[in-house]
Amino acid sequence: MAPTPQPTARVEELRRLLNRAAYAYYVLDAPEMEDPVYDRLYRELLELEQAHPELISPDSPSQRVGDSPSTSFSSVEHRIPLLSLDNAFNNSELEAWYGRLLKVLDREPGPGEPLPALAMVGELKIDGNALALSYEQGLLVRAATRGDGERGEEITTNVRTIQSVPLRLALEQPPAWVEIRGEAFIPDGTFAAINEERQARGEALFANPRNACAGTLRQLDPRVVAARRLDFFAYTLHLPPGEPAPTSQWQSLQWLQTAGFRVNPNAELLPDLAAVAAFFSSWDEQRRALAYATDGVVVKLNELRLQDAAGFTQKAPRWAIALKYAAEEAPSRLLRLSCQVGRTGVITPVAEFEPVALAGTSVSRASLHNADRLAELDLHSGDTIVVRKAGEIIPEVVRVLRELRPAAAEPLELPHSCPECGSELVREAGEAATRCVNSSCPAILRGALRHWVNKGGLDVDGLGSKLIEQLVDRGLVGSIADLYRLDAALLASLERMGSKSAENLVAALASSKSQPWHRQLYGLGIHHVGEVNAKALARAFANAAALASAASDSPELITAVYGIGAEIAQSLQQWFATPANQQLLGQLESLGFSLGATGPELAGPGAGLVGAAAGAETPLAGQTFVLTGSLPSLSRSAAQALIEAAGGRVSASVSKKTSFVVAGEEAGSKLGKAKTLGVPILTEADLLTLLDQSQP
Repeated sequence: MAPTPQPTARVEELRRLLNRAAYAYYVLDAPEMEDPVYDRLYRELLELEQAHPELISPDSPSQRVGDSPSTSFSSVEHRIPLLSLDNAFNNSELEAWYGRLLKVLDREPGPGEPLPALAMVGELKIDGNALALSYEQGLLVRAATRGDGERGEEITTNVRTIQSVPLRLALEQPPAWVEIRGEAFIPDGTFAAINEERQARGEALFANPRNACAGTLRQLDPRVVAARRLDFFAYTLHLPPGEPAPTSQWQSLQWLQTAGFRVNPNAELLPDLAAVAAFFSSWDEQRRALAYATDGVVVKLNELRLQDAAGFTQKAPRWAIALKYAAEEAPSRLLRLSCQVGRTGVITPVAEFEPVALAGTSVSRASLHNADRLAELDLHSGDTIVVRKAGEIIPEVVRVLRELRPAAAEPLELPHSCPECGSELVREAGEAATRCVNSSCPAILRGALRHWVNKGGLDVDGLGSKLIEQLVDRGLVGSIADLYRLDAALLASLERMGSKSAENLVAALASSKSQPWHRQLYGLGIHHVGEVNAKALARAFANAAALASAASDSPELITAVYGIGAEIAQSLQQWFATPANQQLLGQLESLGFSLGATGPELAGPGAGLVGAAAGAETPLAGQTFVLTGSLPSLSRSAAQALIEAAGGRVSASVSKKTSFVVAGEEAGSKLGKAKTLGVPILTEADLLTLLDQSQP
């Protein structure tokens, strides 16, 4: 039976009153309703919704908490990539960023001319976790973590518990959709209270507010999230093409406030670079009085038109920079110098010192990188050192307090022989690295095996570091190829390995033989050949034989590949010329590895392009594509792979140099810009047709 008009009208009135009260309390920090009154109205709403469940709507205050715990989080693709920012740590690096920005905008000053002034917005960099919020017709429909920038974890139920995130936009005519980006965080006072409660219950304490926030957002029970009282600042929005939109970042912040979001009140509109430097300097001390953690400021070009013109690199927008404050420092006493041997034989000195608390964690080790850094620091036994976290993450030794050096302290230096195998260490002229060149060194072998089986390589599940150490230490594996000669009976006899685990590992190793050519190439661990370069090389060279031939006789074919330079070509030449590596390739081939493009890599649109002869002109070479919106059947990553396999390049931003824009449903502002610039627009069907036509 349909509800009577009376409860319907009362429910709507209660929602309006409660949402307005929550906005005043959590966003404006100006309560307009006493707690007992709020509680009474909230209870009335619950009673009406329980009596008339058909009246419950997604924007009701009752829907913020109370869902049953989730069992997992699904991965979702961001409508618009959620990229991270490049960092700068001082005014010199800020000026260098500004210079690059002027160059890409064709605004570089002439000789003797002052720097052109571009208006920018300075915002405090909140030390929390980035979120992407999706609203449709004004209602919150999805919330996701950053993830890898392209895909994140869908945590909508948890984000609904954050009182400063509106469930419905406070707009009379909301857009069809809008993407909001911002930072979830735990205020310092709330964090202290959470740790006090955990300590009283005998639970482990959280290291810092940022880690507590990240862990909270991934809680399976939204009631736990609600109890931890997260907060949220919004800072960016993306609207559909044709929608009335702000023309500047400053207007965007005002739009967000009008829509009901909490925006950090300390943002400033800055007329030039000098004002940015002053803003950064002024907050170095002021930030310590804030109720939440901030480790820097974010600087953004104000005009959105200029942001579009500046575009993006592969990882970050060119029009923004995170200007970070100097890391917290702490003194400690050096206990010893140890050395690690990497998979390429590089010896890395490591300082081990008495534990110190830095940025919320306990630190007792820091890499010293190489012999040059060791000599520069002039480390002696028993020295008192100053340690900090570079970028708030990686521990590093900043300097030595020589005035506290013990009498008769001896200088420290790298050993002359490998700490793992005893072989004499080598340092080539002009190189910073000191290496063990014994290819049979256990440390090098362990590193090579870990690299081969990792997720970017052959992705062998069940073969972790501990098991690799056992296999190498017992002499059961002497090369990558030996992994594929192991049987389940032998593996089951090892520590912490049962029969089922052994059988699963043998099956995983067998399955890994079908991994695509670019993963096999990356897994070989060739110096300077990372995942991205391996993909580029695998697209250009059909197999290991073609790549080896080019490395030996025609290195110019290698450097002709987009993104590949002379350093990589030289590294490939050295690797393929090494007899032990030639022997390894032969063994892998005899074990059933393709060491080239085959099977699925040669199927579908663009077939044959991956296996094209080395140096052949790829069909879409020199053409740049931009992807926007949701395609009917292809994910963004799948479409990008097809384009790149055909020699094309995928960019994150539209410019006059863009060859095509591939647009799907709910395409973003890129579609409008493409139309303005006259860039050809393709559907998914058009793209697949183009790829089919490009086949030889």
